[in-house]
Amino acid sequence: MSNVPADFSYTAEHEWVSAPSDEGVIRVGITDFAQDALGDVVYVQVPEAGSKVTANEVIGEVESTKSVSDIFAPLSGEVVARNEGLDGDPALINTDPYGDGWLVEIKLEDASSYHSLLSASEYEQQVG
Repeated sequence: MSNVPADFSYTAEHEWVSAPSDEGVIRVGITDFAQDALGDVVYVQVPEAGSKVTANEVIGEVESTKSVSDIFAPLSGEVVARNEGLDGDPALINTDPYGDGWLVEIKLEDASSYHSLLSASEYEQQVG
């Protein structure tokens, strides 16, 4: 069984989402299950800060030695930060998918939209 931290929410596209901060900002990454399925990540493309994103639309891609996978916006809002560390070390997604391997931070248009995501147990059932 993959590592599925209970304090995050998840999408059907194998992304994790942190709980919104007081300012309504979430952090997004790909799950341990997804990074394991991808294999060695060699390149990551994510939107720049200031970009508007819409829930379920493609906002970037993760390229591995096996394939290229789209990254989807889990919720709508504005990108307020991108993980610059991935530019020089995309393998952070493999080594620390829930920590240093995060992708973007998004300020939500509607913080209550967070509750539409999958819980850890729901996600585990999907990938189990």
